[in-house]
Amino acid sequence: MANIKSQKKRILTNAKAQERNKAIRAEVRTRTKAALAAGDADGEATRAAIARIDRAVAKGVIHKNTAARKKSRLIKQIRTSAS
Repeated sequence: MANIKSQKKRILTNAKAQERNKAIRAEVRTRTKAALAAGDADGEATRAAIARIDRAVAKGVIHKNTAARKKSRLIKQIRTSAS
């Protein structure tokens, strides 16, 4: 355990941020799975998944290139499974 007061506060703050980030990542995974199950590239589930990925980038949870890769792979998987 840290002895410095600011470091003790950082530990608590980091734990809160970690919980928030974990929830956001889980939501991204859930929406992605729902979009894959729906199987429609232009459907509501796919739009919701992409919006959730974009929101994770805006909050700084994932990097923008990671988001671009996730969106690209999601659309690619949906299109290959549909045809």
